[in-house]
Amino acid sequence: MSINSALLAGVSGLVANSSALAAISDNIANVNTVAYKRNQVNFANVVTAQAVKGKYSAGGVQGVTRQFVSTQGLIQASGSSTDLAISGDGFFVVSNKSTGLSAADPRSFTRQGSFSVDPSGFLRNDSGLFLQGWPVQSDGTFIANPSDLTAMQSINVKNLGAAVSPTTTIGISANLDKVDALQPEPIDVNIVDAAGGKHTLRMAFTRTATVNSWTMALTVQPTPADATITPGPLAIPVTFNTDGTLNQVNGAAPSAFTANLAWAAALGLPAQDIAIDLTKVTQYDEPSALGSIRQNGAGAGNVVAIEVDEDGVVSAVYDNSQIRKVAKVGIATFPNADGLAQVSGNAYRPTMDAGEMVIKQAGTGGAGQISPSSLEASTVDLSAEFTGLIQTQKAYSASSKIITTADQMLEELINIKR
Repeated sequence: MSINSALLAGVSGLVANSSALAAISDNIANVNTVAYKRNQVNFANVVTAQAVKGKYSAGGVQGVTRQFVSTQGLIQASGSSTDLAISGDGFFVVSNKSTGLSAADPRSFTRQGSFSVDPSGFLRNDSGLFLQGWPVQSDGTFIANPSDLTAMQSINVKNLGAAVSPTTTIGISANLDKVDALQPEPIDVNIVDAAGGKHTLRMAFTRTATVNSWTMALTVQPTPADATITPGPLAIPVTFNTDGTLNQVNGAAPSAFTANLAWAAALGLPAQDIAIDLTKVTQYDEPSALGSIRQNGAGAGNVVAIEVDEDGVVSAVYDNSQIRKVAKVGIATFPNADGLAQVSGNAYRPTMDAGEMVIKQAGTGGAGQISPSSLEASTVDLSAEFTGLIQTQKAYSASSKIITTADQMLEELINIKR
């Protein structure tokens, strides 16, 4: 009968508004949660077929939860270099454990980029989820597979060892006195071998009897026998133009000069090619003077900082100014992100409604750009939530009034027999 349907409609209103209250409460509680996406309970009426003309049976209401996962939160700067935010579409790939991952282990997806280095060196966010990325290859590249999650590993920035960079280039800026140079003009350059050992490469210029002509002698100090140098090493011809600029080194353009150092067998070092740029060496009628020396070698160094760039490349910064790539963060995208299912830790898992997942490099194929040293704010608007809270409270009270009114009417009906 209609009174019973009204009673049940009131009950459905209480249930639906209770769900709405729970969603609003969750939103308010997470107003400061990094990358939290608000939820909302929408109401849909339940239509009951009217079997008897002139009579109406209430169908009630049901609550339908809607997620706003695809809504972009405000990107805010943070003080940590390992804090990451995604500007645009996509999610970080994360896992519940750091090592021993197999294809059967679940991966989840989150935009909560509050990552920090844990005691074992892994990047883990505030929810305890480990960031996944493509490990760097020996040639410095990354193998980015768009569908294979097992190609990604938990990113570790601690167990990297020391970094050594052998010297491969040297640049000299100097002037050789055209007139008064009566003895060799030495230039000492510090170089680093493949094992991080430090040596001095001495370049001694001696003017010859021929106009605008010099010879260059290369030796490794303090023990010349430590290395055999090719070409030369003692009489490499160097010629200048009449205007004092460099003409040739060893019969070729000065930018093409490369010295090969074959280290003594007792040192156990590989041969080392060093490109020596002498294009800024001049021969003017001025006292010989060294302007500057530049070289790219660096001895052993330790990790002092972690950096992530906008392409998602995670690099370790060493105290010897070297930078070593560690891994690259991939961005997982879904055709319908709002269809993802929530899991613990402010994360999501794939569903049929979300569509097929594709892992992309940041900023490509529609994937969002990574914002280093930033965090995405919650999408909760407190003013809207408190307004909804008032409306839900009123609606709940109204539904309870339906029940009490229907109860009174049923009581009147029962009293007819009396």
